Amino acid sequence: MNTKWNLLTLTPEQEKNKKVLAEELGVSPVLAQLLIQRGITTFDEAKKFFRPQLSDLHDPFLMKDMDKAVNRLNQAIANKEKILIYGDYDVDGATAVALVYKFLRQYTTHLDYYLPDRYVEGYGVSYQGIDYAANNHFSLVIVLDCGIKAVEKIAYAQEKGVDFIICDHHKPDDKLPQAVAVLDAKREDSTYPYGELSGCGVGFKLMQAFAQNNGIPFSELIPLLDLVAVSIASDIVPITGENRILAFHGLKQLNASPSLGLKSIIHICSLDDKEITISDIVFKIGPRLNASGRIQSAAEAVDLLVTKDAYLAKEIAMKIDAYNQERKNLDKSITEEATGILQNYPDLSDKRGIVVYNEEWHKGVIGIVASRLSEEYYRPVVVLTRSGSLATGSARSVPGFDIYKAIESCRDLLENFGGHTYAAGLSMKMENLEAFTRRFEDYVAENIQFDQMIPTIDIDAEIKFQEITPKFFRILKQFNPFGPENNKPVFCTRRVFDYGTSRLVGRDQEHLKLELVDSHSENIMNGIAFGMSEHNDHVKSFNPFDICYHIEENTYNGSTSIQLLVKDIKND
Repeated sequence: MNTKWNLLTLTPEQEKNKKVLAEELGVSPVLAQLLIQRGITTFDEAKKFFRPQLSDLHDPFLMKDMDKAVNRLNQAIANKEKILIYGDYDVDGATAVALVYKFLRQYTTHLDYYLPDRYVEGYGVSYQGIDYAANNHFSLVIVLDCGIKAVEKIAYAQEKGVDFIICDHHKPDDKLPQAVAVLDAKREDSTYPYGELSGCGVGFKLMQAFAQNNGIPFSELIPLLDLVAVSIASDIVPITGENRILAFHGLKQLNASPSLGLKSIIHICSLDDKEITISDIVFKIGPRLNASGRIQSAAEAVDLLVTKDAYLAKEIAMKIDAYNQERKNLDKSITEEATGILQNYPDLSDKRGIVVYNEEWHKGVIGIVASRLSEEYYRPVVVLTRSGSLATGSARSVPGFDIYKAIESCRDLLENFGGHTYAAGLSMKMENLEAFTRRFEDYVAENIQFDQMIPTIDIDAEIKFQEITPKFFRILKQFNPFGPENNKPVFCTRRVFDYGTSRLVGRDQEHLKLELVDSHSENIMNGIAFGMSEHNDHVKSFNPFDICYHIEENTYNGSTSIQLLVKDIKND
């Protein structure tokens, strides 16, 4: 599939601002351009971007209902009420439950946690969970990373005499649940200054408010920031504003002094002697924690994250690693089956949106399969399987297309749905599957733009190799942590040539190890182009070609150098 390169440009006004900012900061115009593209236009904004300060976190009491939540929590602790911490079964939910539980266990012993079974109870607050709370005399439930749409279930909990504090970050419906407090910056009436916290981030704000109200030093919260960083990376929320501060300091905590449970996972991932990045969480730590809820029980992930026993941490980490291997095997086989089904669709090339169903597929991995299919076919995808009497599944989208709205347009056919712009979950009665498929595909066909179905690489700047100096790279590294809305910069260099030593590498000679020069200097740049062996003949012909790439650090045999991670090659 051909990829379109989109070179991002600045307006004339931004160009002027770039020059001023470059002079004020003493950085190259290219680095100033990267800042402008990220909405940073002044010296003070740049300072806050490069040096995120915990003191710049917002006052948690700016969040609607925070005073009610803290008052009810104080009352429960003072009266020795039993408190249940309830969370979603993904990484965000598990880290949120672990964070709140770890902090509150210092102030009450009447505390436990509960994570719903993905296969028995499904997503969110469940009637079984409420019954568990009532039958075991929990009078207060703090629910994390879900609950914002649980109107009927919270009403049921009230009848059972169970109070709820909801901490969520998903978009609510028009009607909010009648809980004691509903903490969600996406509420219509929210005036909170930042709306993109993770579910764990909302839990952190509740603990920050509790600490503030009870005279507990903020420093007591800092050891919990490793959990917040893991949630921010794994839930793929924007790493801007307050999330940038939390991720920055959370990574510091994760690298300097991770909690026992996370330390065990870090060891399993062979990251002990490496500086852990957002990318390491996304591809290594997060999937393992997620595998617990996908294959077995998310409660095991929380057991790991809250344990004080090193032996137990090691034991659970090994089990979770085994679940992850099982998850990978399932993911691979189901993706292959789904691809086989799609290849037999007679009109696949005409479809704008894809819905694929198989009642035998494992519910725990279909979100991953949806992601793989969306990347492969570059279309919005819904993958469904059977769970009891319902068809249930996950949806993933392509950049620029709001799949949540597409699913919402079919809400009359659904039993439950929720999510974000690019990822959602849903369930429906089996008899509605055919109608949903038709209406979803029609909605996508009517609303998706043609260019949203073409893989596009946004290029931040076109540069020459001579601009990649040690100072340039040193400052570029300070743009970390990277993630949504602060993606790792992509650069483009035109008319580069093989220095004569590029070669194929890899078990099947599928990768290109590059040594390149451009026409402006004799700087030799090392690069790696994974899975791009088809360009080898052109590269070795000494004809010019264009590359777009990330600039990274490569450590090999104790020696560190700058390396280009090539994303795409276009022959002249």
